[in-house]
Amino acid sequence: MKRILSLMIIGCTLLLTACDNYLDIQPTGSVIPSSLAEYRALIARSYKTASGMSDRGMACLRSDEMQVRNEEFDQNAYKDIECWNDLEANPSTLSFGWEKYYQVLFISTQIIDNKGDIKDGNQIDIDQLVGEAYLLRAYMHFLLVNLYGQPYTKPDALETKSIPLKLDTDLEKLLKRNTVFEVYTSIQLDLDEARKLITTSEWEAGYSYRFNTTSVDAFQSRLSLYKGEWQDALTAAKAALAKKSTLENFNDASANLPNLFQSVENITALEMPLSNSVNNASLATPSFLALYTDGDLRPDKYFAKSDANGFRKSQKGGNNNYLCTFRTGELYLNAAEAAAQSDLLPEARTHLLNLMEKRYTPEAYTEKVTAVNAMSKEALISEILNERARELAFEGHRWFDLRRTTRPRLTKVLDGKTFVLEENDARYTLTIPKEAIEANPGLLN
Repeated sequence: MKRILSLMIIGCTLLLTACDNYLDIQPTGSVIPSSLAEYRALIARSYKTASGMSDRGMACLRSDEMQVRNEEFDQNAYKDIECWNDLEANPSTLSFGWEKYYQVLFISTQIIDNKGDIKDGNQIDIDQLVGEAYLLRAYMHFLLVNLYGQPYTKPDALETKSIPLKLDTDLEKLLKRNTVFEVYTSIQLDLDEARKLITTSEWEAGYSYRFNTTSVDAFQSRLSLYKGEWQDALTAAKAALAKKSTLENFNDASANLPNLFQSVENITALEMPLSNSVNNASLATPSFLALYTDGDLRPDKYFAKSDANGFRKSQKGGNNNYLCTFRTGELYLNAAEAAAQSDLLPEARTHLLNLMEKRYTPEAYTEKVTAVNAMSKEALISEILNERARELAFEGHRWFDLRRTTRPRLTKVLDGKTFVLEENDARYTLTIPKEAIEANPGLLN
C-alpha cells in the first residue's frame, strides 16, 4: 500500500512535468514512471523545486553582509530575520523552507530505490540520472543541516540533534532528528555513490542546472571545508580545477558577473540564492563594503552606486539569470583556505593570487602579490576569509561561512535600537519551523 501511495504521488508530480530544458516544465498528464525519459522528467521537477530555494541567501540577512532596506513590506517580511528575533517574530515574517526540501528528498530517494526498474535507456544514461539523484539528495541534506543543525566544526556539535534524514519513501513514518554526525555521514555516502555513477563532464547551456563530474568534486570540496577536513577539501578543489579553472577577468569591461548562469565560471546553475524578493529587500552595508580596497574591481561590478546613506544594492541576483550553486571562483578560495590550514602556505598563496589577478587592477594586484607573500599563516587565513566575503558577496555564502568559522559577535543598530548576536550564540542555528513540529511532534526530540 505504501508503494502504491508513493507511486500515486509521483504520478501527481508528473502531472506538472514534461520538457526539462532549463527547468521550463509544462503539464502533460499523469504517468507512473517506467522509462528513462519519464524518470528524467521526474528529477527535472525536483531540480525546478530546488532552483526556487533561496534560504542560503535569506539567511545572509542575519550576517554582517546585508541590511534590509527601509520599505514597509521589506521591513515586515525580513526585519525579524535580520535582527535574529526568531521567537517573537512578526506574523508577516517570511519563513525559511522545510517542506520543499523533503519533497525533493522524497523524489530523489524514489529514483534511487527504483533504479533497477528504469527501462528504455542505456545503462550509462540511467547511471547518470541515478547519480544526479544521489547528489541532489546529498545537497538537500547539506542545506538543511547548515540551516537547522549545529556547525560541524563547533566543539561538541557532532552528537547534537539536527534534522531528520529522509532515506526512504515511507509516507507514514514519523521522522526523528538525526545527529549532525549522522547527517554528514549520509551526505558523504550519497556523494560517494554519485561519484561512481555521474559521467557527464559538462551539459549544454540549457541543461547546466544538472550535476556533472565537476559538480561532484566541487561539492566534495565544500563539504570537506565545512567539516574542517583540509586535505580532503584541497584535493577535491584541485580535482575540480583540473577540469574547469577559467575565471572571469574583471579587467575586461565586458566580463560577465561570475554567478551568471552563462558565466565561464559556472559549474552548476541550479539555485538562485537571492530570490527576487530578498534581492529587492537587501542592501550592502557601508561596513561590509569597507572590506573592499582601492583597485578592487568588484564593488562597481557587484553593486549599484551608493545611495544617500552609503548603502549599495547588489547586481548579482533577483532573477533566473543568476542560478549558481558551484563556480570556479569558490574553488580557488576553497583550495587557498585548505592549503593554508594545512601549512602549505606557498600553495595557498598561489591559489589566492590566481583569483586576485582577475579581480584587481594590475597595479593593485602587484601590491597584493607583495602583501600576500609576506603574510604569516594567521594573516593569510584572515586574508583568504576576507577575500571569500568579497568574492562571494550576495551569493548565499556569508552566513554559512560565519557559522563554520568563528561565529563572531555581531551588532546591528536598526531604527536606533541595538541588537546583538553573541559569539557562538544559539541563534547561529535556526529553529525548526513551528508548522513542521505541529505536523510531526517527534521533531522536538
